[in-house]
Amino acid sequence: MTMEATRYEDGSISYPGHPRGPGGTEPVETIDLSEYTAEVVTWTTSTATPPGVREPNTLAIVEFDVDGESVRAIGQVTTDDVETGDDVEPVYVEELREPGAGIREPDSQDWNGYQFEPV
Repeated sequence: MTMEATRYEDGSISYPGHPRGPGGTEPVETIDLSEYTAEVVTWTTSTATPPGVREPNTLAIVEFDVDGESVRAIGQVTTDDVETGDDVEPVYVEELREPGAGIREPDSQDWNGYQFEPV
């Protein structure tokens, strides 16, 4: 699984990708952010999480440098021990939350994706 960002005709990159870039330009390629490291811009710890999400749940906004372009993303951190300025890498996880913990049908709650792990 990839952590797919999109580069547009004007050189800008967004995550997630959109049908049009920030300047209204067309997408020209995708970039797998899981091949890059990022820097923690800011972070917070949630102590009141939805059913099935770990508690406490540390989240971070991170910034990737892709060919001189800044790309930001938000996501869970693998640990509660993180600081602004830390370098992190995306790591794929099969289950971001426990599907059977909420009131919805467990099959509809398949939440996989990426967390950020300090390097």
